[in-house]
This record gives sequence, structure tokens and C-alpha cells, in this order.
Amino acid sequence: MWLQVSLLCLSCLILSCQSQAEDRASLRRSNDPTGRCHYTFTVASPQESSCPGGGVKPEMDGVLSRLTLLEALVSRLIAGADGGTGGSAIESNGEEGLQEAYAQVTGERNQLQQDKERLSRQIQELQRRVGELSQEAESLRQLPCKQTHTSGGAQRESRPASDPAYDFGNGAYQEMKAEVTEVPASHLIPEGNHNFTGCGELLSVGDPVLHRKADSITGKYGVWLQDPEPQGPLYTNKTVWRIDAVGKDVRQLFAYEDMEQFSRGFPMKVLVLPEPVESTGATMYRGSMYYQRKRSRTLIRYDLASESLASRLDLPHAGFHGQHPYSWGGYTDIDLAVDEQGLWAIYSTSKAKGAIVISQLDPESLEVKKSWETNIRKNTVANAFMVCGRLYTVASYTAPNTTINFVFDTATGVGRAVAVPFKNKYRYNSMLDYNHARRKLYAWDNFHMVTYDIRQGRASHGSS
Repeated sequence: MWLQVSLLCLSCLILSCQSQAEDRASLRRSNDPTGRCHYTFTVASPQESSCPGGGVKPEMDGVLSRLTLLEALVSRLIAGADGGTGGSAIESNGEEGLQEAYAQVTGERNQLQQDKERLSRQIQELQRRVGELSQEAESLRQLPCKQTHTSGGAQRESRPASDPAYDFGNGAYQEMKAEVTEVPASHLIPEGNHNFTGCGELLSVGDPVLHRKADSITGKYGVWLQDPEPQGPLYTNKTVWRIDAVGKDVRQLFAYEDMEQFSRGFPMKVLVLPEPVESTGATMYRGSMYYQRKRSRTLIRYDLASESLASRLDLPHAGFHGQHPYSWGGYTDIDLAVDEQGLWAIYSTSKAKGAIVISQLDPESLEVKKSWETNIRKNTVANAFMVCGRLYTVASYTAPNTTINFVFDTATGVGRAVAVPFKNKYRYNSMLDYNHARRKLYAWDNFHMVTYDIRQGRASHGSS
């Protein structure tokens, strides 16, 4: 019985020989006298009528090596089949092996082709960016002078040759940027005046937007915010500030260049505060951080530019260290807040018997300018914040769907119940602060630092 061996090299050889003469190649199987099976493969030379005598030894060595390889291949084919399987099974196994090998080679080739195309795209993108940067550099070289606009058109203002921005040949990096001066709304509005557009009562609060999640137990609750009215070039309204409030001696104040670096967890600086911080009632305003000193009613103003204590003062009769906290506890007796009207303290006293007291503070000296006593108990609400001189309280710090349940207007001295939906998405909201420059609420909800957009009604021209 003939055995067709489907090996790539042997197939090519057999087909080549068969195309010249059908009887020149054969593969034969037979038993020797001892009963052992032998395979005999015969190929006639297409050119030589007899074997040359000179190079017999090297040629025999080559034949032996090829026979050895052939025997190994045949042994692999036979080993893949059962002992009683015929030639058709050997042929099938051989074809399957070749198909698997071909499929593997094809897959690797396709992968290499995909990698080549990906690298080509990356090279094209880099070349495009290099071209854009070259054009931008060229345009900067052509604009060495700043322009001022007059009624007759654009007029160029000459600069002296000593101007550093004029010297492009010194090899130093020159940064060109536009500077925009922001005028805070509180500078344009008379103190205590609510009769302006954009400072109506709070109508709705949006869903929380996540910016970062704390990665350790010290970030269970804390403070994070941005200064609505920064006072210098060192820190801007983009700078993000953060304090992890869990710990025995909380003093570290992390500064991040912008929201992107904050989200990635890369602080540009870590400041060490002169006194430890109590809880989550700190706030930022006009280049200073305001906070309550641990285990005391002392308020501290920390100047960010000089990194020093600028002023300190006791808040008269204020409860502290668990005497009049919010409902979630955490020694939240004194909560500092900022809005369009300025700096505020939200707290209580023994005289007020736990009811919320609101005091407007002088941002330089921390002295109390005026106070209001409300009729809502501080330990029955989860948190509070100020918007346009109005106090708003939140009913629950754990309920995923709760409400802003009370408003007190310092312009009229009147408070009333409201029901503005509010979400505690992560079910442990320990800090809530308003940024009037961005019209957002900043919150720290169970390791998660989030913001809420707010919507206000039109300002009324009478009492609220």
C-alpha cells in the first residue's frame, strides 16, 4: 500500500520528479525478514546516468543527513496516529500540522503588518506636530512687538532692545501669553446688596461630578477648593487646594497647578500649616486660607504667598470640639464659608442653645462685623453653605437623595423651609463649600471629591 507523505519539502520534490517522469520516484513500505516495517524512498537523478566517483563521501554524508531528517518526520507522523491506523490517517495528521503552521505564520505576518501601519501613523502624527510647532515658532518670531488698538487701526508699540522678550537669539525659552484680569463680582456690588441679576435664590443643584478619589484612609473626609479671588501670580484661580482631615495633627496643605494635575494626583507643592486644622470647615479667599485651630475656637488666616500666619482671633462664645457640630459629627462646630458678600462663620453658642449663628467676618482681622441667629438647630442638619448672603442647609449627609431644606437671608433676617433636591452619591458627605467665581459647590463625599453646578433665580428687588 502506497503512503502519500504530505510534507512541504518532500511534496515539492515528488511533484518536480513526477512532472518529468512518473516512474522516477516512489515510496514503498515492506517488512524485512525479522518482521520490522521498512519505508523505502527512491528518486532517480534527472541529469546523471551514473554516480560520480570523486565526491562520493560528501554526497553520501548529505544523503544520510537528509534521510535522518526524513526518518524524524515520518516518526512524528506515525506517532500522531494509532498503531493500527493506515496511510490515510498519517496523511491527515500531516496536513493538519501543515495547516496549523501556516495559520500561525499567517497570523504573525498580519500582526507585523498591523504594527507597521500603527508605527507609520504615529510617525505621520509626529511629523504633523513638528510642522505645527515650526509654524507657531515662525509666527512668534514675526511678532516681536505687542500691539495696541486705536480708533484709526492697529498701532505697533516699539520695545527697547534690552527687553528680554525681544531677544530671540539668546537661546532662552520665551513664553508669550495673554493675561486677563478678573474683577470679582463682590468688588462691584455694594456690601449687603442682594438686588442684582445673578444672585437670586437657589433653584436647583446638578448631579455630582467626580474629580478625584482619595487613595488612603486619611482621605475619608477632608477639604478641597479653589480660591475664587486669588491675589497674586504665584497661585491662580486654577490652583486646587486639598487637606486630608483624618489624623491627630493635620497640617499638610496640598497645592495642585490645576484641575487636571489634581485629578492625576500630582501636587506642585505641599505647605505645612503653623497650627493643626480642626475638621472640614476651612475655606480659601483672596490669597489666604482660613481655618479653625484644633481643639479651640481660634480662627487662623494663613497667607499663601508668604507661607506664614497672618492673623488669629477667637470667635466669641463659639462652641468647639464637639459642642455644636453638624449631624455627622467630626468636630464640625465652626464652618467657614465664602460667597459674593465675603467671609462668613457658621457656628453656634451656648446662648443660642445650639441654633445656627451666622457671623460676617473681616477678612483681614477676623473680627466679627455682624451676626444673625437662626431658628434651626445645627446638629439637625448635615452641612451648610452661603450663597449671596443666604445660608442654605442640607438635610442628610448619607441619604443618596436628600434636600436642601432651609434658607436664611441675612438681608431680611428671615428664614424659611425649602426643598431643593440634593444628591449624596457616595453616602457620606462631610464638606460642602460654594465658589462664587465658578458658581459651583465643592464637596467631599466619602473619599470622593466632587462638584455640583447650581442654578439661581432672578434677583428680586424686594425682600426674599
